[in-house]
Order: sequence, then C-alpha cells, then structure tokens
Amino acid sequence: MVQNFNQEWIFNVKFQRSSGVLLHPTSFPGRFGIGDFGAGAYQFIDFLAAAEQSLWQVLPLGPTGYGDSPYQCFSAFAGNPLLIDLEELARDGFLSSDDLQEAPPFEKDKVDYGKVIPAKYFLLKKAFMNFRNHALPPQKEEFEKYSWESGWWLHDFAVFMALKNAHDGAVWSEWETETVQRHQDALAGWTQKLSLEIESQKYWQFVFFKQWRALKQYCNDKGIQIIGDIPIYVAHDSVDTWSNQDLFKFGEMGRPTVVAGVPPDYFSKTGQLWGNPIYRWDAIAQRDFQWWIARFHEIFRLVDIVRIDHFRGFEAFWEVPAREKTAINGRWVQGPGAALFETLERALGELPIIAENLGLITPEVEELRKRFEFPGMAILQFAFGSDAENPYLPHNYEQNLVAYTGTHDNDTTVGWWNNCGEGSTQSTAQIKKEREHVKRYLATDGQEIHWDLIRLLLASTADTAIIPLQDVLGLGTEARMNLPGRPGGNWQWRYSPEMLTDEAGERLKNLSQIYGRVSNASSRH
Repeated sequence: MVQNFNQEWIFNVKFQRSSGVLLHPTSFPGRFGIGDFGAGAYQFIDFLAAAEQSLWQVLPLGPTGYGDSPYQCFSAFAGNPLLIDLEELARDGFLSSDDLQEAPPFEKDKVDYGKVIPAKYFLLKKAFMNFRNHALPPQKEEFEKYSWESGWWLHDFAVFMALKNAHDGAVWSEWETETVQRHQDALAGWTQKLSLEIESQKYWQFVFFKQWRALKQYCNDKGIQIIGDIPIYVAHDSVDTWSNQDLFKFGEMGRPTVVAGVPPDYFSKTGQLWGNPIYRWDAIAQRDFQWWIARFHEIFRLVDIVRIDHFRGFEAFWEVPAREKTAINGRWVQGPGAALFETLERALGELPIIAENLGLITPEVEELRKRFEFPGMAILQFAFGSDAENPYLPHNYEQNLVAYTGTHDNDTTVGWWNNCGEGSTQSTAQIKKEREHVKRYLATDGQEIHWDLIRLLLASTADTAIIPLQDVLGLGTEARMNLPGRPGGNWQWRYSPEMLTDEAGERLKNLSQIYGRVSNASSRH
C-alpha cells in the first residue's frame, strides 16, 4: 500500500453557487452498444458548456461485476474497460476499420450487457495484441511508466481479473485454498501461466485512464468540474477484499460472517440486504487508514469533487449476519467517525466532499457531517409526502447543500409524476395527496412537471443543484437508471444524439442565469 502522497491539486473547497447534470458515461450514444469516452462524451460536454453548466456528476467508474452495477465493482481503483473508445484505438493504429465493422448491431436506447461485453472485449483483445506487437518505443515506454507508477494496485488487479477468467468467473472465495489464501508459490505459478492476460488487463487500464484524463481536461478547460462517487462499501467479489482479507470480517476461506445493508424503513418493510462485506475498522485504524487514504488520493486524481455514498455508515452501520435472507435481523455498529476524516485531511488536505445523508439519519450523523462542513443532499421527489416541515422542501434548505430533482435511484421526474403506485410503498391515496401538495406548492397543473421542479431546484438557496439528464429531456420511466431491489434491467438507459436539443440547453441556461448559477461560466470562453 502506498505510504506517501504528493498533493497534485489545489481546490477551492467552498462550494460556489452552481448547477450541473447527472449522467453516467454508459448512457452516452455511440455505435458499440454502450456509452464510452468517444465523440458522444465530448458532444455532451459541449452541451453542458453551451447551457452554462459548471458540474457533471458521474457514478463510480470501476469495472462492474454481477448485475452490471457501478456500485458493485471488481476494484475500487480500476476503471471499466467497457468505457474505452474503440474509435480512438483505431486512430492510434491498434484497430482497423475492418475490425470496427465486425462489431454486431446494438440497440441504441439501452445497454444489452450480455451482447456488449463479449463483443467489446473481442476488440479490446485485438487492440492489445496489436499494441504488444506493433507499438512504437515511445508508446511502450508510456505504458511501462504507467504500469510501474500504478503497480501498487494495478498488478494485484490484473492478476485477480486473470484468475477470475481462469476460474470461469467464480467468486475468489471459491478458488482453490492456496490461491484464496494468496500463497506465494501459487501466485507465482499463476502469474507465469497467465502472464499474457495479466499484461492485457494492465494495458486496458492504461488506455482507460489515458482517455478519461483527456476527457476530464476537456471538461475543466470549459469550466466544468466533475463530481465523482465513492461507495462506502466494496464488492465481496473484488480484488480489494481478496488482497486485503484481514481488513474485512471474514471467516473461513474468505467468506463474510456479516454483511451490509439498511434496516426496515418507510421504503422497505424488510430493509435492504446489500450483501457487501463489513470492514474491520479496528484493523484499518491500526494501519492509519492507509487503504482509505489511497482510495481518496486516487479518485481525486480523476475527479474534482467526490460524493460519498452512504455517508451515515461512517458514523454507525447496519450489520447483518451473512446467513440472513433479509436485513431485518441486524444491529447498529459504531463506525470510524471523525478519526477517518481527520486522518484524510492530515494526509491530503481539506477535500471537497459531498455527504450522501439520505434515509435514516441520526443527530450523530449530522454532527459528523457538519463538523467537517460537508454539504448534505436533498431530493425534491421526497419533499411532498408530509407537511411544511419536510426537510427536502426548498424553504427548509440550508445553503451548504447539494439538491437534486432525483438521483440514479429515483424514477425520472415525469415518471414519478405519472406513477400510479406501481413499485411504490405508498397507497393510491397517499400518492394523490402528494400530487395535490406539489400542485399547491408550485402553483402548477403539472403539464411540464420536470421544468417546474428544475426551476424550483435552481431557485433554491442550496449552493449546488444537480439535475439528471433524463429530467432536462423530460423523459418518462422508460429512462430510469436504477430501481433498487430489482434483480435485472438496471443501468441500461442511453440517449440518442438528437435528444440534446438546443431548445433544452437554452432553457436550462436561461433558468441557471435567472437564479445566479452561472457566475463561473465566463471563465470558459
């Protein structure tokens, strides 16, 4: 684990009055079945700049595993090779136009992962072999430099992915004992046997981060900052757990004894059983939180601001025995609290962090957030189900806040407005009452409910306002990104280029100007 870091960034940690758009890169248009860092990405940034938006929020960028969720990744440090722009590889000479023509036709409005993954990796493997056999000396030197500088996490990741493929995708705790327990002789044997695939995994990471940094530079040059995302937990099926088994509550052969989730609440009678392994915070603290310092250091090389998913888990987390089928029979356990963030600040300086503080939040959680002056979050879709004291109503906002119409876990605003109760814990009567509250609060008939809520959001006192692209475009439930608890069909939505109309961008710009959220825009031009 890396022990010392050089601070490579200078932040204005105070959040300025601003606005932006939430969109994950998989949703970009493009010809290879999934959004990538190619032309569609740059066109989106141009759309943001024309609309005088200064923020772009993304979900975690790691390599996704079972369920294709960006919140269940094979690594907390690696990038997702599926986001690599193949056309850039062709421009670099590592794929031919004939290679690109071999790709099958894909659906344009959603990601069919079962079709995309084998097709894209087929071309990524071709590109790697062409790089290996034909790259010029300066290109190889650049790759070798990257591999050496990132080796402290990259080598284990590449070995892990090669081993997963060698074991037909099995979870690492089901591998043979000597590999699960990382015996030196076993790892040396596998490394020699799988050397070519290990090198390919490193190459794809090299390309991913090179392309991403070019895109980030393009954003920053236009006055746009990127908000990234750190999930508090990592997946069990990840290199993070396999290579740091003593930092997690594992029993025999790397199997979790307890797992993460949240208890029953208004949204679920049985709670949510996420299944992620639980940290041994005592062991992590004994190592001066080095793994967490490394994690934050790396993400701040990739983004400008970080949202921490499930921030409340740092104060106290819900721990459920691994044998349980629901999250009901869990218990609250104390988290690391202020000690973690004090250590982060000593190591990395004061950092621009957004604390996701949705759900069951206690005074202790809010005390921790306010101690470090992290802005919390508010969701407009949650604002109208009770009375005037609802903290998500804009008249109750504090200034140090990031407000959303909805997030990746919500229905789109149009879908939410038109939903008659399907998939909701609310009764028809409750939904009707909520809609009437919206109409009174906004003095609206709901004909353009997405623009009504966008205007309300931008007019609020919250320093930061973030709008999912689906809401800017006025799309319905068909464009929803994720439905928590749904076993499949998530993370698939994509838009087409013609949806990014000048009219939508101009309307967003005008509202942002009216409510004073474009003060930094002049620096772009």
